[in-house]
Amino acid sequence: MSSSKIEWTDSTWNPVTGCTKASAGCLHCYAETMTRRLKAMGIVKYSRGFDIALHEDSLGEPLKWRKPRNIFVCSMSDLFHKDVPFYFIEKVMSIIERTPQHRYQILTKRAERMEEFFQTHIVPPNVWLGVTVDVACRKDRIDSLRRISNVSVRFLSCEPLIEDLGILNLEGIDWIIVGGESGNQARPMKKEWAISIKEQCDAYGKSFFFKQWGTWGADGIKRSKGKNGKNLDGKIFHSMPNTDK
Repeated sequence: MSSSKIEWTDSTWNPVTGCTKASAGCLHCYAETMTRRLKAMGIVKYSRGFDIALHEDSLGEPLKWRKPRNIFVCSMSDLFHKDVPFYFIEKVMSIIERTPQHRYQILTKRAERMEEFFQTHIVPPNVWLGVTVDVACRKDRIDSLRRISNVSVRFLSCEPLIEDLGILNLEGIDWIIVGGESGNQARPMKKEWAISIKEQCDAYGKSFFFKQWGTWGADGIKRSKGKNGKNLDGKIFHSMPNTDK
C-alpha cells in the first residue's frame, strides 16, 4: 500500500497485519473493519483476517520509494504486539536504516514492549516513535515512550479521544495528534477535551495536530465525518514536529 488518506502521513507500510484489542479506544477498530472488507474482496494479504500475520514479501516496499516521504508503519496492526517476534522487528528496522531518505512513524499501544526492544537496539534517526493515549488510564504509556533514548521525534496519538485526559506530562514529547471516532458506533468527543490538549501544547511549545471530529460534530450532532470537518474553534491545526532540532 502506498499513498495514504491519513492527514499526518504520506504512505502506509504494513509488513505486519492483524491485532488484538489493548484499550477502550480499540472497541470499534477501523483496521479490523477494513481487514474484514479486504478479506471479503479476496485480497490474499488479508486472508487470515485480523489474526497477526507477518509479511516477508512486504518488507522491501520502501526500497522502491525513492522520493522522501513520511511512512506510517503498521497502520493495520501494531509492530510491538507480543506475537510479532523481535527478529522480525529487526528486519523492519533494517529496511528503515537502508532508506534514510524516509521518515518512519511507528505508533503502538504496547509501549512497554517497545521500550523493551529499544533497550537492546538503537532507534534509527529517521524513526518517530509514538504511543496511543485514548483514555486517561493509558497515560502510563507516555512514561515508557519517554524512557527510550535518542528518539528524533516522540509523539502521542489521542485518537479516538473518548474522554478527558486531564493534565498530560509533555516533557520530552514533540507532537500530539487529536481526533474523534468514526463509524456508526462512534463515541462522541467533547470540544473541551480537545481544547484542553491544545492549550497544554501551546503552553509547552508542542506541535498540535487536530485530525478530525469524526462522526460526532463539535455541536454534538451525529453526521458524516466529512461534514463535521477538521476545524477546531474555527481553525485548522495541522502542525508537524520540528525535525531540525
